Amino acid sequence: MLARFCTAALITLLAIPALAAETHVAVAANFTEPAREIAAGFEKATGHTAVLSFGSSGTFFTQITHGAPFEVFLSADAERPARAENEGYTVVGTRFTYAIGRLVLYSTTPGLVDGTGAVLKSSRFEKIAIADPKTAPYGLAAIETMQKLGVTEALKAKIVTGSSIAQAFQFTSTGAAQVGFVALSQVTTVPGGSRWIVPARLHSPIDQQAVLLKPGANKPAARAFIKYLKSRPALAIIRRYGYATK
Repeated sequence: MLARFCTAALITLLAIPALAAETHVAVAANFTEPAREIAAGFEKATGHTAVLSFGSSGTFFTQITHGAPFEVFLSADAERPARAENEGYTVVGTRFTYAIGRLVLYSTTPGLVDGTGAVLKSSRFEKIAIADPKTAPYGLAAIETMQKLGVTEALKAKIVTGSSIAQAFQFTSTGAAQVGFVALSQVTTVPGGSRWIVPARLHSPIDQQAVLLKPGANKPAARAFIKYLKSRPALAIIRRYGYATK
């Protein structure tokens, strides 16, 4: 009886690693903190581990088209997941909007940024940080906002460009730039400073889409992560960081 018990226990232990697996997820930099919380909940709920890589959506798209072994792509826009789908890099029918982002003009200096963005037309700052508009959707939204407000030419010499929205936030939070266009999710839990949530009418919608990539087609952990991203616990985290959801 003892021998049978030990054998059964050994079989159970050997089976556990086979049930749990990893999935490699490319995550837009603006979604860093929510993604970490979601990954922790995902592991607790499923036993699977989400290995997260953070960066700009444009850079990830280039890497994916050159064979990077990501299994899930969480972009900061809808354009790149759609292109990946059209060019055959995804599992058809898995693309969806997981979050709708908001752009914020932020400063660590209290009172510098007003409630209407009028500071952009003043001379109260020397540098303004944005993400690279060629690779980061939030950077493109920042450019569109400045164009709509008619301040692009006046601010051109003051712009410092980060490779991603994470670097734009770093420039702003360290004071390298006195103000910066960042994601609302990056400052939701940050106390102090001053900020202006940019009206959505001033830029193109920041529909952030996720998609299952071809390397994850037959990976249970990858499919489970896509499913978990739509779950109530994940949606609650997404909304808590200032995103809207569909």
